[in-house]
Amino acid sequence: MSQDNIDEQTQNDHLNDNIDANDNDELRAEITPEMQAFYQRADAIIGVANSQLGPDAHSGQVGASLLYAAARYSASVASIGFIKGDDFAKEKDDIVEFYVKQYRQMLSDNLTDYAQNFDKYVQLDQDNKPAK
Repeated sequence: MSQDNIDEQTQNDHLNDNIDANDNDELRAEITPEMQAFYQRADAIIGVANSQLGPDAHSGQVGASLLYAAARYSASVASIGFIKGDDFAKEKDDIVEFYVKQYRQMLSDNLTDYAQNFDKYVQLDQDNKPAK
């Protein structure tokens, strides 16, 4: 299994490992239905991204499209509640700051988790190439 093709059970294991690896007692508490729904939505989006992999699109290309889609969707979400484009434009820097901070934390957490669980998430064949 490659890094790009983690199945749903592995994703659930990933979530549990991430929580177990964290010393915060609050995170060790039972996963709430809201948290479970959050991770299920993320897993569904990852599934769509994985379905785009093929001879014409490698993981870097799909990842770039996914990042672009997240940016477009975030811009749409951020615009909710504004009446005028000028008012929305005035908040651009604060909106960017918010999303960049959120992404940076999520990316950092996931990179830490992958490093701690590397052998589990990224199975290598005997030539140290990702297994297919």
